Amino acid sequence: MVKKVEIHAQSQKLPGSEAKLSPKAEMIREDYRGSGKLAGKVALVTGGDSGIGRSAALHFAREGADVAITYLPNNEDEAADARSIKALIEQEGQQCAIYPVDLRKAENCRKLIADVVEAFGKLNVLVNNAGTQYPNEDLTTLSDEQWLNTFDTNIHSIFFLTKAALPHLKEDDSIINTTSVNAYIGPQMLIDYTATKGAIVSFTRALSNQVAGKGIRVNAVAPGPVWTPLQPATLGDYNPELLENFGHETPMGRAGQPSELGPIYVFLASLDSSYISGQVIHPNGGTMVGG
Repeated sequence: MVKKVEIHAQSQKLPGSEAKLSPKAEMIREDYRGSGKLAGKVALVTGGDSGIGRSAALHFAREGADVAITYLPNNEDEAADARSIKALIEQEGQQCAIYPVDLRKAENCRKLIADVVEAFGKLNVLVNNAGTQYPNEDLTTLSDEQWLNTFDTNIHSIFFLTKAALPHLKEDDSIINTTSVNAYIGPQMLIDYTATKGAIVSFTRALSNQVAGKGIRVNAVAPGPVWTPLQPATLGDYNPELLENFGHETPMGRAGQPSELGPIYVFLASLDSSYISGQVIHPNGGTMVGG
């Protein structure tokens, strides 16, 4: 059982650092045993250096997959987090490649997919997980630049990457998109972020209808409050007090840990979910949402 941890007011600067997170997030349960669910597979996890993406990458490796991850370029905290998860994946006996990439640019996304396929010989699982948020409580002061950057990061990158990856995916391969509970509850201080997460839900459903006949599954995960570096680097930077008892509003009364999401990505990447596509899974501490 994952125990509630005390989270207190704090802040970081974007993009945030896993190493500086306090308390440390749990990436994988000590008792999690892999069973080869992803043996022989190659997975690409964007934003795999920290948080939910880091946990997904580590769980994939424990299930036998080789993993490529991306992280933001020109940032030493990101690079250090990427090197540390690479080492953990290699300790699992799997290969890992790390790529510093600005996913907002289509040409970078195309090159990334080509590089991963060249390095590993194939691609079976694409996890579109990288994202950002910038709190703002008054739409009239939300800058055009912030709006465009949030969309470029959170949804346009998914289009670019998925478009480039699809020619390499075959029957029983999968695409997993990270959306958010916020797409369903609409927090007033995250309008641009929430809009992109709603777009991810709709993109997931429509793309699933387009490719399900080819045996490619497309699903999404909509986390509730999960303890990752994004929280102190965005909410905490805006107002550190927002992180006091972070996650207390959920029915479970606590924030989730990345270790509670990694197995969901394994499920959606593996044949355990062979009859599931176009769906959204809601690890959110018991919050009731529609859809």
